[in-house]
Amino acid sequence: MMKDTYTYKIGNSLYVNLTNRCTNRCTFCVREGKTEYEGYSLWLKGEEPTAAQITAQIGDAQAYDEIVFCGFGEPTYRLEAMLEVCGYVHARGGRTRVNTNGHGNFINGKNIAPLLKDNLDTVNISLNAPSEEEYNAVCRPQITGAFGEVLAFARACKESGVNALFSVVDCIGNEAVSKCRKIAEEVGLPLRVREMIE
Repeated sequence: MMKDTYTYKIGNSLYVNLTNRCTNRCTFCVREGKTEYEGYSLWLKGEEPTAAQITAQIGDAQAYDEIVFCGFGEPTYRLEAMLEVCGYVHARGGRTRVNTNGHGNFINGKNIAPLLKDNLDTVNISLNAPSEEEYNAVCRPQITGAFGEVLAFARACKESGVNALFSVVDCIGNEAVSKCRKIAEEVGLPLRVREMIE
């Protein structure tokens, strides 16, 4: 049986695959109908990795541009393990980023933004729609009030001094991207428009 992939390299960044669990079922997600990405088998078939298993695979954190928490699930489900790995990376002079759907406060039942401030160099929050109705259609959340959770999390990050930004996928169209840009301006965070990954 093939071993689960806990870390995988793209460019000069090392990505960390902590969990399959997610509160969304996004229509554009690379995991929709797939178990692999960029030649890596990312669907975890066994137990979720421990922080020690991740750090053993990272080794020299400075060998990478960034250590990025982004796999086949929402990284904030594994908040404690993620923060432990961040401590390891920073102690060795590395940089950290999380790509999140912005549901971390809901998932953990508390405001996690203050915990992210000194542990993550960048928090990339997926917005992907300018309204609750459009968000529900595109992201197909498995929780109620998901769009509001994203905005509340982003504001909490802003208030806590977290280096955060919104991101959207270009496939949502120019009009939706423009509306998302306005939301980002209202919250006070930059917006990054990224290409859809096939």
